[in-house]
Amino acid sequence: MTAEVREKLRSDARDNRARILAVARAAFAAEGLDVPIREIARRAQVGAATVYRHFPTKEALLGEVFAEPMAMCSTVVEEGLAQADPWHGFCLVLEKLMEAHALDRGLSRAFTARLPYFTADRERTIGLLLRLIARAKEAGVLRADFVLEDFIMALMANEGIRAESPEQRAAASRRFAALMIQSFRAGPARAPLPPAVRLLPAVR
Repeated sequence: MTAEVREKLRSDARDNRARILAVARAAFAAEGLDVPIREIARRAQVGAATVYRHFPTKEALLGEVFAEPMAMCSTVVEEGLAQADPWHGFCLVLEKLMEAHALDRGLSRAFTARLPYFTADRERTIGLLLRLIARAKEAGVLRADFVLEDFIMALMANEGIRAESPEQRAAASRRFAALMIQSFRAGPARAPLPPAVRLLPAVR
């Protein structure tokens, strides 16, 4: 095999991998994580064996697709923690994460589902969220009975938004976030909440 042929094969493999990832990102964002590998292969115009050659399991493909979005979630919470105003930081994080999750159904499921591949990234984000919540409570701007599960519940409910275009989903998510923010803010005569329900897998 000549060097030219070897380079052509490597180039074809790189192109196939990039196309598989692009197709998988679009499919998971629009339809969630249940899109099968064979359907990803069909849309990428490659055989299923080619997909498995690059990604031995679906979990490996998911891990590659969502590595950057999951890291983005942590970055957003870090941005919120960096704000001088605790309430502004809390609102910024809720608004940004809800919009990102509304536009990417796969990200929403990857963040809240029991998927070991994302445990480290998710736990880092959760740790930052807990700091953000504690900071807002200490400042007296977040209702005292607010818990992490309330934040997760808002993300889960936000996932259910259906609209004809990404722009409409984003707009609907912003309105929903505004409603949630109003209910989460500390204020006079707040009625106590019912008990919280665990919505994330327990950390072992």
